[in-house]
Amino acid sequence: MKHDLYKHELNKIFTGFAHELSLPGILNLKHDFQNKLWKFILEGDSYYFIFNYHTLNCDIVSSEVEMIHGCKPSEFDLVAMTQKIHPDDFPYFLAIGRNIERFFAGLPLDKLFKYIVRFDVRYAKKDEGYLRILYQGFIIEHTDEGRLLRSFGRHTDISYLKKEGKPTLSFLGIDGEPSFINIDLNNNLYDDKDDFTSREKDILKLLIEGKLSKEISDILRISKQTVDTHRKNMLHKKNLVNTTELVSKAITHGWI
Repeated sequence: MKHDLYKHELNKIFTGFAHELSLPGILNLKHDFQNKLWKFILEGDSYYFIFNYHTLNCDIVSSEVEMIHGCKPSEFDLVAMTQKIHPDDFPYFLAIGRNIERFFAGLPLDKLFKYIVRFDVRYAKKDEGYLRILYQGFIIEHTDEGRLLRSFGRHTDISYLKKEGKPTLSFLGIDGEPSFINIDLNNNLYDDKDDFTSREKDILKLLIEGKLSKEISDILRISKQTVDTHRKNMLHKKNLVNTTELVSKAITHGWI
């Protein structure tokens, strides 16, 4: 259940990057592509991929993914990628996605190619257990308006370097740009969900499913006014403005 909610929010994050008029074609691999690649050299099994923010899938995945995760390159899409993340790391992964979106949205066009993104999360390995995977990636194509179209990424097994600890996120500047190391994810990952009553949680679950107040009142056999009162109480407890924000936060922080 929680993974489905996370997947819903994840799709929103990636869609926020995308441009509805993005067209497939030859990738523009200028902009010091080769100079960036040397920064990716790190001991450990690895594979690379090109992610397409329009289709929300990979255009290219190297064959080494099968050795690490046990799936063929053609099977390694967004769903497969996210399903392999350790459940405890998934909230961090979502927070990382939101921070990446905000970071690049605040950059001028001439600086979009001047940053390498680096973060780590745990992924399921080919057999039993998990590996600590380091992601390193950078933008290789964007629109004139600054929307991301494609990025080059590399996943490297760094289990030998980092055995414990929370995922971290860094933005590495090149060509004289400043770097931002181990930034504060600031995502309230474990925001207290116990301040909701059991009835409020029942209503919140149905709100997430897209039910209207009248439908919820029929399902729970309570009045519409009672449903609205519980909804307003939840907004007040979390200092939120509207139901849309409540649902979004509930999905992001796993309040159900």
